[in-house]
Amino acid sequence: MAIIEVAGLVKRYGAHLAVNEVGFAVEPGEIFGILGPNGAGKTTTVECVEGLRRPDAGTVRVCGIDPQRDHGELRQVLGVQLQETELPDRLRVGEALALYSSFYRAPVDWRELVDTLHLTDRLGTPFRRLSGGQKQRLSIALALIGDPKVVVLDELTTGLDPQARRDVWDLIERIRARGVTVLLVTHFMAEAERLCDRLALIDAGRVVAVDSPAGLVARVDGRQRLRFRPSAPFDDALLTALPEVTSVEHAGGHLVVTGTGELVVAVTTALARHHVTATDLRVEQTTLDDAFIALTGRPIEY
Repeated sequence: MAIIEVAGLVKRYGAHLAVNEVGFAVEPGEIFGILGPNGAGKTTTVECVEGLRRPDAGTVRVCGIDPQRDHGELRQVLGVQLQETELPDRLRVGEALALYSSFYRAPVDWRELVDTLHLTDRLGTPFRRLSGGQKQRLSIALALIGDPKVVVLDELTTGLDPQARRDVWDLIERIRARGVTVLLVTHFMAEAERLCDRLALIDAGRVVAVDSPAGLVARVDGRQRLRFRPSAPFDDALLTALPEVTSVEHAGGHLVVTGTGELVVAVTTALARHHVTATDLRVEQTTLDDAFIALTGRPIEY
């Protein structure tokens, strides 16, 4: 049974239709991504899931709870990290954690939580003195402190440097390992590919497709391309006869071999049998970026 169910969701702001008949279901224990460009309706959608905005039409259920009718109960099962989290400049990390802990009936021990999030040495630090990565880790701690079944993370790594971003990705995977279902809002393709079990691609307020990252790529083009320079001439039939190969093209001094399955192994083995080495070998595959362009007709805008 789905832990989050969204069906026929509609939200307007005046004449602007921000969310247009959006629907998806999130299974327990998965990291489910909502991926799309800025302004696509991602944040409005999750704000309806969080009970922060009232939909104009459609239904939303989180653990069977209607976010509008049972807002108090929702807070006990849903943790939220907003797109921007601001606390009073002078509020110390330990004070914020103790305060938020008091909001829940059965909170986790926040002292263990800060150890997991590497904030133990920052308990006495005022919010204004935290780095961007530390503020993000604190916002995650505040989202998890109520021991939720589901946590919503909205544009979690925007503005972080590459190392801080990877640290947060590791953290999200540890959150899922604790048994928490994660609804992740992002416009970073690498983030979606690394973390998400499944994705809803949203563009212009509509769900374009729902599938795993690999499934979305396969819908567009599941082929691989090998580009290499052969160490010696050979007959193209050596490769075109392989069941994994669909085409062989010449591009200057390089060969471009397109195919499926264990293409690299099949091609290099066939070449080796004829004493040919594939030098400067590169493997090119269809990416999630490519899939988004194919499915929406335009590149994602960052």
